[in-house]
Amino acid sequence: MVALTAFVAYSTWATLVNRDYYARPYLSPFYSPCITSHCGVGGRAATWHLVSWWPFSPAILIVVFPLAFRLTCYYYRKAYYRSFWLSPPACAVPDRHSTYTGESRFPLILQNAHRYFFYLALPLPVILAWEAVKAFHFPSGWGIGLGSAILVVNAVLLGLYTASCHSCRHLCGGNLRAFSKGPVRYWLWRRVTALNLRHMQLAWVSLGFVALADLYVRLVAAGAFPDPHIVF
Repeated sequence: MVALTAFVAYSTWATLVNRDYYARPYLSPFYSPCITSHCGVGGRAATWHLVSWWPFSPAILIVVFPLAFRLTCYYYRKAYYRSFWLSPPACAVPDRHSTYTGESRFPLILQNAHRYFFYLALPLPVILAWEAVKAFHFPSGWGIGLGSAILVVNAVLLGLYTASCHSCRHLCGGNLRAFSKGPVRYWLWRRVTALNLRHMQLAWVSLGFVALADLYVRLVAAGAFPDPHIVF
């Protein structure tokens, strides 16, 4: 409960504050891809200048996709149902609510859209990986910095969390009557199944690391300390 509350509070603030999210060549994962024309300093952080009319934080346009994916995740449902709603507080403990309607009514019926949110969130690890590659290109040339390594690890962890999702497992092996008829899909299904067994751990590690990555970029952008890096 404490960890979830802390992340919700920090991520909400980081998304709305609309500053200190770009320290060239580092772009906060909360703001990536930055698609508005006023991203960063003079628009230099923008990946695509697709939106020019948006006056608020550019993170709001992006964070809605991973947020919907995480909120409807099977593991996170269990975590926040028990932590915040006490429904139920633990196994073999009666539910505190007198009536139970499951996820058949609004707003919980939206939980059933998890697989569709998965497709919307699927490109994000690829985009973050591209931003991680760009994080090696400093103003004075190509090199490597602590921020570069952090953004690479963040992209990998978010990619593993996304790939370990039950929806990804269904995408690889669902609606296949015989694995012998789809050897490639069977190979993918076996790998994703192995990741799926670590879905809970990946959910927590990726959640904490994305906040750490944002905090690092934010502190460097605010001038709290210089980013240690080497240019080749």
